[in-house]
Amino acid sequence: MDFGFTEEQRIFQDSIRKFAVKEIAPLVEKAEETKTFPVGLYPKMGAQGYLSVTYDEKYGGAGADKVCDAILNFEIARISMAFSTTLSGQTLSTLPIKTFGNEQQKDKYLPMATSGNKIFAFGMTEPNAGSDSANIETTAKRNGDGYIINGTKMFVTNGPFADYITISASTDRNKKARGIAIFVIDKNTPGLKDMGKLEKMGHHSAETTEIVFEDCHIPKECLVGPPEGGFPALMESLYDSRVSVAAMIAGTADAAFESAMTYSKERVAFGRPICKFQVNRFKLVEMGMMVEISKILVYKAAWLSDQKRPFAKEASMAKLFASEAASHITYEAVQLHGGYGYMKEYPVERYFRDARLGTIFEGTSEIQHEIIARFMDI
Repeated sequence: MDFGFTEEQRIFQDSIRKFAVKEIAPLVEKAEETKTFPVGLYPKMGAQGYLSVTYDEKYGGAGADKVCDAILNFEIARISMAFSTTLSGQTLSTLPIKTFGNEQQKDKYLPMATSGNKIFAFGMTEPNAGSDSANIETTAKRNGDGYIINGTKMFVTNGPFADYITISASTDRNKKARGIAIFVIDKNTPGLKDMGKLEKMGHHSAETTEIVFEDCHIPKECLVGPPEGGFPALMESLYDSRVSVAAMIAGTADAAFESAMTYSKERVAFGRPICKFQVNRFKLVEMGMMVEISKILVYKAAWLSDQKRPFAKEASMAKLFASEAASHITYEAVQLHGGYGYMKEYPVERYFRDARLGTIFEGTSEIQHEIIARFMDI
């Protein structure tokens, strides 16, 4: 059993880590203060092949494997989880097109995503349908040569500045999950209203909005896949995205752990570094183990995906463990910093706020427990 990366994966890891330190790290502080994402980073990432890296080269992708995608999200999240969330939204939003779209749709949209020349957002969550994604209330009624969309999408990452938004909508609410379809919509379409940015506890530079559709008429070409039965396609996209999200959560935990290690070695109390006190040493040991276990679960799920083997259970396990571990690790990182951990001057304050979202988005911890339990037949 080989737990190491391949030579190509190690080269990729070194490349993205250097890029993140040089090109992303200097942007984080201002982005957090202004609560705006530097959209110019998209084409810069695209030029390096760092957007939607698993997409085929004929669509402008890097043709990389899922392990490389996990590496990318881990390394960017070590700098900023909010940046990783925003940039990975490009992939989540276009995965249904990559997997279930026709060739015309792939040729049109995927090069936009991989180049960063256009930005995509994903809308599935609604005011009354989050975890219960099969009971969405947004409707798509056939009308002549297209559809009329009505409904509301909440917590749409990238929504404020996206060019396109991929959404789920019901073509027949009586069929529940079997009546769900997927659409990709130009954000400038009449009847699509951006209700403004939402204020959040963390992820300040990951711009999030509420999108309302009021008699929004779209052409039939916006339909991705069949007019019904799109729910499995939606779930498959989420399983894939769950690995990426687990990777970014693990990256944030790793950054918090490293910060805590560095500070505890430098901070002296009662004549010795605070890492020499048993209570703190044991905390750091537990934090380090949690980071390592998170990474193993993440990369195992990514490897299974690359091997074309079932990985939905492992994706949920990685997401569940990494998010719960990150909440604990970032809490302890703040605690080890004492009063300084509560100050914005130190990054652990941001890590703590950002990590809290990990147990909520892309499937809550409670939902991950349910998914894993089903796979365990209990």
